[in-house]
Amino acid sequence: MKKRGLYYVLAALLIAPMIMLNACGGPAEKNGEEEMEEVALNRLTEEEKEEGFFLLFDGESFDGWRGYNQDAFPEEGWIIEDGVMQVLGEGTGEAGGKGGDIIYDQKFLDFHLKLEWKVSPGGNSGIFYLGQEIENEPIWKSAPEMQILCNEKHIDARLGADRKAGSLYDLIAADPQNAKPHGEWNLAEVMVYRGTVVHKQNGEVVLEYHLGTPNWERLVEESKFAEYPWFGQYEPGYIALQDHGDDVWFRNIRLMEF
Repeated sequence: MKKRGLYYVLAALLIAPMIMLNACGGPAEKNGEEEMEEVALNRLTEEEKEEGFFLLFDGESFDGWRGYNQDAFPEEGWIIEDGVMQVLGEGTGEAGGKGGDIIYDQKFLDFHLKLEWKVSPGGNSGIFYLGQEIENEPIWKSAPEMQILCNEKHIDARLGADRKAGSLYDLIAADPQNAKPHGEWNLAEVMVYRGTVVHKQNGEVVLEYHLGTPNWERLVEESKFAEYPWFGQYEPGYIALQDHGDDVWFRNIRLMEF
């Protein structure tokens, strides 16, 4: 009886810590279902700070932004909710945009831009860069565009691979095509350095091209942009977000100059 009693005591001492560990949420809970850490909205990582990134959107105001070819920010069409910038859709596509395109009120030449976007079902928008303000002309006539699109539902995806998300709109298709479906966040990056331009989507390089080269000039000449001599020039320009009349969300917009 004494040996059996000692056995029970030892067993209890071994089992008790395991029970406590489970109760406290220890390793026994780590079965792949633990909660994921929430994204830190509109905050720079320590690495980004060291690299020289700064925020273009603080999550609370439109400070630093204004309407394209306007002195102020649009009075309607764009809102901020829960630290996220949203362009409001009207359900009628491009014809329904009330706010219009917006630009960050500073020109950049060599830079690394990062932002996250998600789109509504069938939604369309874009990220313009190296844009110029030309009176009575839309920004797309001067600025290359990194496409934002719901590839599954928007008709643009059926009109050409170079109109899908991450592409240089109507010129170079994103490859691989790794955009996430509507309702999910995508990471977009644009890098410009001495005329070389790189698009990254969700951590992968999806295209690269070189402004001012014979290949670039030939590409433009064979496109609808051929009649706009100011299109895609390697000179300081604006970064813009497009109002295409669809619901699109943006967050964590940050930039580093080279």
